[in-house]
Amino acid sequence: MKKHDYIASAKRTLKIESDSIKDISSQLDKSFINLCDSVINLKGNLIIMGVGKSGHIAQKISATLSSTGTPSIFIHPTEAAHGDMGLVKKEDIVLLISNSGETDEIINIISSLKRHCKKIASLTSNNTSTIAKSSDIRIQIKSLQEACPLNLAPTSSTTNSLAFGDALSIALLEAKGFSKKDFAYSHPAGKLGKKLITKVKDLMHTGKDIPKVSPNTKLNMALLEITEKNLGITLVVKNYEVIGIFTDGDLRRCLNQKIDINNTEIAKVMTKTYKTIDANDLAVDAAKFMEKNKIFTLVVKEKSKTVGIITMHDLIESRIL
Repeated sequence: MKKHDYIASAKRTLKIESDSIKDISSQLDKSFINLCDSVINLKGNLIIMGVGKSGHIAQKISATLSSTGTPSIFIHPTEAAHGDMGLVKKEDIVLLISNSGETDEIINIISSLKRHCKKIASLTSNNTSTIAKSSDIRIQIKSLQEACPLNLAPTSSTTNSLAFGDALSIALLEAKGFSKKDFAYSHPAGKLGKKLITKVKDLMHTGKDIPKVSPNTKLNMALLEITEKNLGITLVVKNYEVIGIFTDGDLRRCLNQKIDINNTEIAKVMTKTYKTIDANDLAVDAAKFMEKNKIFTLVVKEKSKTVGIITMHDLIESRIL
């Protein structure tokens, strides 16, 4: 058997599908605006339905909408015909996805949907199809060609539907002014949620855990404090005010310069100007700030008062990075 060129085949598929997505951007018209205007003021849910491959796409679109501020649920048309129609409320809009616009499972429940929901929208490749003609909002998107050489397996058409769903979700997100905080509210778990809701004050070291020495402390004694608290830094405090810091990096510089650590006061070698971050900033922003400045510790301030220390190790351990 002749060896198949898998890379060439994959590139051909990707080229066809990317060209198809580029083409659908020019197909968007007032019907898209109508759908967005209808959904943005919606009191209920945007219910999405589809069968087969379109059903899988519909589920993903619904999930993206819900996570970006537009309440949405997926209902399979067959299940709707056998009881799940009760989930559809008068304040809901239903979006029907069918490439041909002639999916029997959807056509069979359209009359019932009209009695249950506020409005029906459709996404098809044919605005004269049965499903499209039965819809209040008709969106037509045609694929240049399927990537499948047999023109049988839904490929470009499903990719187009998926891209359309993303375009709809982001258009609504931007119109609503959906923020990082809003996104975090709907993503409370996992690494993504942590990044969006964990603040510096949630991870910082405070109170007795913070290394502190006075300005006249000899370097060798300051090193004991740094070692005991194990943060790679100590604050230099005079009259309850932080006047400088001393870090592992400062120690290396002292050793390179052959400074006598047994007789040198820390005030003579401390860093007087240092980087700080606010306690209410996001922890992920602290990580970015450290990476940008090539440092591993930050002094934490709140209303100009030093309240803690946060380290790169804290961020890694909490899985922010």
